[in-house]
Amino acid sequence: MKNILLILFLLSGTILQAQSFEGIMTWKISAEMDPATKAKMDAAQQKLNDPETQAQMKEMKEKMNDPEFKKMMETNPQLKVQMEQMMKMTEGGGDISSYMPKSFVIKIKDQNALTHMEGGMMGNFDMLYLNSKNTTYKLNREAKTYSVMSGADTMKVRDVKITKTSETTKILNYTCTKYIAETMVQGHTVQQIFWATTEIKGIDMKSLARQRMGNNQHAMFYDKIDGVPLKIEVKQAQMGMTMEVVEIKKQALPASDFVVPKDYKAE
Repeated sequence: MKNILLILFLLSGTILQAQSFEGIMTWKISAEMDPATKAKMDAAQQKLNDPETQAQMKEMKEKMNDPEFKKMMETNPQLKVQMEQMMKMTEGGGDISSYMPKSFVIKIKDQNALTHMEGGMMGNFDMLYLNSKNTTYKLNREAKTYSVMSGADTMKVRDVKITKTSETTKILNYTCTKYIAETMVQGHTVQQIFWATTEIKGIDMKSLARQRMGNNQHAMFYDKIDGVPLKIEVKQAQMGMTMEVVEIKKQALPASDFVVPKDYKAE
């Protein structure tokens, strides 16, 4: 799951560097696991629902309400948010699948991109790419903190093999061509399938070849894909994920959406 989340961070943070497009793209996310991984997840779910585990979580929740504990947590807002989110998802036998994001929304303006994750453990975080600084920030909306994304926050991409196929499909009435990308990520083989269209003006994946995540010097491979993807399938040994655009709105957006809020503190 960790590799899947790393790939999702990379894609959500850098998926679009639009030239003239302004508007909002909404993506839905679905995941599937191999039988062995699913069995482990089911066992973890059963453990989570165990009365003893629930009693421990209740005890922890009560401790979090202790004035001294609250005071200690206030000095570490990031840890506070993580603990509160964990408690929320596990309280009452929460579903393990709730740890995975369900969708994300990308706002685009003046070659800037703001990505908001919906659901899962990343639900409190936004990814903000500012073209003028060629920098991506991770924003924690609940803790009101930010950090600059670096190469270690994403992943190293080497020796990517891109294959353009003749296969096409329609997504939101746009004709999309299938591309297959294969690479190694943290010792695991990862295959990504991109369904990309050239029919949306003002967005082109080739511009991503000039983009870097923080200090990450590893070149992106998107310059080998024409157009913008409307569907991405990520496949690896234990888990697969599909991300698909379900709505595209061309509209004016306020510039205030694309700034790090002044009251946010650096992590």
